Amino acid sequence: MAPADSGGGRTGLRADCANCFGLCCIALPFAASADFAISKDAGRPCPNLRDDFRCGIHSRLRESGFSGCTVYDCFGAGQKVSQVTFGRSWRDDPGTAARMFEVFPVVRHLHELLWYLDEAMSLPVTRPIHAELRGAFEETERLTMGTPDDLLGVDVAAHREKVNVLLLRTSELVRASAGGRAADRRGADLIGARLRKADLRGANLRGAYLIGADLRGADLRGADLIGADLRGADLGGADLTGSVFLTQVQVNAARGDDATRLPPALTRPPHWSGPAARPAPAAAAGRASTRRPRPRRGRG
Repeated sequence: MAPADSGGGRTGLRADCANCFGLCCIALPFAASADFAISKDAGRPCPNLRDDFRCGIHSRLRESGFSGCTVYDCFGAGQKVSQVTFGRSWRDDPGTAARMFEVFPVVRHLHELLWYLDEAMSLPVTRPIHAELRGAFEETERLTMGTPDDLLGVDVAAHREKVNVLLLRTSELVRASAGGRAADRRGADLIGARLRKADLRGANLRGAYLIGADLRGADLRGADLIGADLRGADLGGADLTGSVFLTQVQVNAARGDDATRLPPALTRPPHWSGPAARPAPAAAAGRASTRRPRPRRGRG
């Protein structure tokens, strides 16, 4: 796959379920909760997984109690492991199943980094560090092409830390050019926060807890949203164009409306049709949880 600045794109970094062996539906565990109607152990197929590796309730996941599936993205790791790393399914060759399920999360982490690096290279303000970004992209891509043994030997945490240095520099360049107050709310507890029409241009919102936050009409241009937890956040009318490191997973987990503006690489979720509904009084109930929700991050 080619980095964006060389005329490529993110095709290989988008999930292609038609060329995957349903890896996320079997390799990953989930627990019965508001996100999943049932519990499932890692390595056990979801009962909704069909013989052709398709989901039997894909068109009605939310109504069936599987909204957690709608906010997951493998960044193309599923088809990479299925078609490149192994080339045969775990059903055809059961002996490969355990290793395939171990390799999948490793490649998923690496593909997520490729997504961020690709985005960083597409930004004009990062031209001074394009060579370093390209080098990191190519090194990460090389790692994804390894054998199963090679992949299981990758120190993902160490590689992520190395890449994160460049992502932080990207963030600084973007936020410096965004204007606004450039607030530093990295890792901040903003659960249920009232941020309607807030000027968050150039804000550092890395890993911030924005669960159930009211961000209607907020200006988030140039904001760094890597790892920010946007579950249930109201983005109605918010402007996220120019924000960096926002993923489809985060967008799918939030709520928006026809007036919400997204970066061009992301798509408007089907459940965003029409005006965004206001959250119920308990929308910020994350505070009442006995276990504090963790942001979807891993980036410094």
